[in-house]
Amino acid sequence: MKACGIIVEYNPFHNGHKYHVEQARKLSGAEVVVAVMSGNFLQRGEPAVIDKWLRAQEALQNGVDLVVELPVQWSLQSADYFARGGILLLQALQCESYCFGTDAGDHFDYQAFGQFVVDNQNVINDSFQQLSDPTLTYAQKMTEVFRQIYPELVLTGNQPNHILGLSYAQENAHYPTPMRGLPLTRIGAGYHTTELTSTIASATAIRQAVRQEQSIADVVPKQTAYDLNQYCVSWENYWDLLKYRIVTSSIGELQNIYQMVEGLEYRLKAFVHQATNFAEFVQLIKTKRYTQTRIQRLLCYVLLNLTKEEVETAWQTNYLHVLGFTENGQQYLKEQKKNFSLPLVSKIGKVEEEKYPLAIRSDQVYQMGKPQIVEQNFGKFPIRLS
Repeated sequence: MKACGIIVEYNPFHNGHKYHVEQARKLSGAEVVVAVMSGNFLQRGEPAVIDKWLRAQEALQNGVDLVVELPVQWSLQSADYFARGGILLLQALQCESYCFGTDAGDHFDYQAFGQFVVDNQNVINDSFQQLSDPTLTYAQKMTEVFRQIYPELVLTGNQPNHILGLSYAQENAHYPTPMRGLPLTRIGAGYHTTELTSTIASATAIRQAVRQEQSIADVVPKQTAYDLNQYCVSWENYWDLLKYRIVTSSIGELQNIYQMVEGLEYRLKAFVHQATNFAEFVQLIKTKRYTQTRIQRLLCYVLLNLTKEEVETAWQTNYLHVLGFTENGQQYLKEQKKNFSLPLVSKIGKVEEEKYPLAIRSDQVYQMGKPQIVEQNFGKFPIRLS
């Protein structure tokens, strides 16, 4: 059986995601669609609106055959590291291709770009080092580097899917047998569009509509609408927990948090008592150098007490945590599991808790956001959809 992989968050699952799954199967000609899906904390630095098991169930009901969790050490990261983890797991799962959304149109050759980066890494590093402007962020410097040495690449400020596609292509090209990349032009609403104007809306618009108690019946499957009504959380559910972590931590303890740099720990301490909610706190902390998304990820690390040493150790202990499968997905597991290059985990117990402590701890914190959130690991078995 051939498998096509997709790297997803489903925050929440909506009609555009269903289209993505359908097109992944069509474009690849694969019998199986495998989703590597972020766990309970996401790339933009926020808790998932509904938990990973509910999102996995929704995915399986709408065309996905196998759902595997992208652990927190990869899911809660900038594009490069998020892509590294996603491609790593798809490669381990023996996918022959991967399909991803893009907002750059259908003209850009991602495969060629990825190979260029692998072949010219020294040139890229040298060009990066020559950029001495201290006000530029890493992303801004890399954009300038590629503007100089790869003029085919044109980046604007509102192409998050394109940027992720570039990161996927770079990671994929490092493998001896790269997967076939299948870009899919985004249809319907843009990534940041906040209006519900058609049957395909952005996740941003859907989350806003839920907060404002507007109907989302036309833009999400029925199961998603029900789950959002029952279990939805946001950063505000964790605001008091975050405040407690910052107030009770010393400057030294905050300095040990992953990606805590350039005195940001002092800004956290200075503004934590001024803010009345999470959104206000982020606005007080962010600067021209540190964007809202960068700050939100940092605050997730604080909330979860993730240290640099722990995260870097977790990068070396990867695994395949199966959240669910259809009959088709189960057959693929039976046929291919002996070929998987990472351990296959179908149940979390004491052994897994010792091996993968960050994943367990992050889920335990996530459960504290709302009483309705069920146990996320112990005693849980993969969802079987017949």
